[in-house]
Amino acid sequence: MPVISCGGMRYQHKWEDLEWQDVPREGQENIERTLSHALENGINHIETARGYGSSELQLGYALRQFPRESYILQTKVGPEETAEGFLKTFDKSMRLLQQDQIDLFALHGLNNRVTMEKAMRPGGCLEAAQKLKADGRVKHIGFSTHAANHKIVELIESGGFEYVNLHWYFTNQLNTEAIEAAARHDMGVFIISPNDKGGQLYNPSAKLRDLCDPLDPMVFNDLFCLSNPHVHTLSCGAARPEDFDLHIAGLEFYDQAAEITQPIVRRILDEVARIMGPDWTENWHKGIPEWQDQPEKINVKDILRLWIWAKAIDLTEFGKWRYNMMSPTDDWIPGSRVVPFDEQIMIRINRENSFVDKIPERLREAQGMFEGGAVGRLSES
Repeated sequence: MPVISCGGMRYQHKWEDLEWQDVPREGQENIERTLSHALENGINHIETARGYGSSELQLGYALRQFPRESYILQTKVGPEETAEGFLKTFDKSMRLLQQDQIDLFALHGLNNRVTMEKAMRPGGCLEAAQKLKADGRVKHIGFSTHAANHKIVELIESGGFEYVNLHWYFTNQLNTEAIEAAARHDMGVFIISPNDKGGQLYNPSAKLRDLCDPLDPMVFNDLFCLSNPHVHTLSCGAARPEDFDLHIAGLEFYDQAAEITQPIVRRILDEVARIMGPDWTENWHKGIPEWQDQPEKINVKDILRLWIWAKAIDLTEFGKWRYNMMSPTDDWIPGSRVVPFDEQIMIRINRENSFVDKIPERLREAQGMFEGGAVGRLSES
């Protein structure tokens, strides 16, 4: 695996299925140039999903110009009610990609108990995927997830998977335990969207840019992730060929990743400690239950995380974007925003947290910072 992967959710023409004749030539040529640039620089892991609109269709045609042995191909299919329906969707992906065999196949979006049950129950989607592997149609089976850390660990400990796509980067290290569990099971670890979900680092605040000097914030985040020996590859969702270039240049420091990022980490954490207090960094999240168990299903943990980075390094616009997409009915950005809640119940439920008395006040401050018009996700743009 290369340490940078070519993510396939930004260069497609539409977030819906298309007929080939409806794909604009200039858009298809851009994908071909992007893939050529990636492969020329050793970025030979090409990653997409059934849910990425026309991405599979366009990749199917674009990849015809490259030798099959020159790239590692991954796609992802969400679990369905029946194994038959899941396999039918897999077959559609294969037709669109124009492939007989896929290198890496993931069960997509194992984000909650419902999707996990569809995947893991006897006769379910994981068993169907294992049959595909036995038949030689896929080489390796993994899963992608936006679930809470303990649910990811549960899936890893099941022993049914060979790799995991998850979120973990400097501004969100809540899944550290899951990465360590994956290492114990000799699983590959693929980091989802470190540039975007890691803080919209392609548009960093001036304060973050200063704190990361002499590195660009995206390069700092790349090297921070790769300094973890259990992390294998980072997704770069390129919309055009040049989107890879900064990441490629940053790999000049790959062998010194821990050494070069350590002083930057210290500067940022010192700033957090200056603003929040010295004990906050290590302990702010401990003892906070997941959103399902919070008053009004408020996603206390993630709102506090966004609040920290807005206060400490001015990632306010990023915080607004993520906060305003939260919904208790959304599998991908779950939990409620701050709504009226009973303060005593909030304190009781979060009583194991060292800063419990400050949680109500900080939630309301976050609400004041982030509340605004809803911001659509990429697939809605």
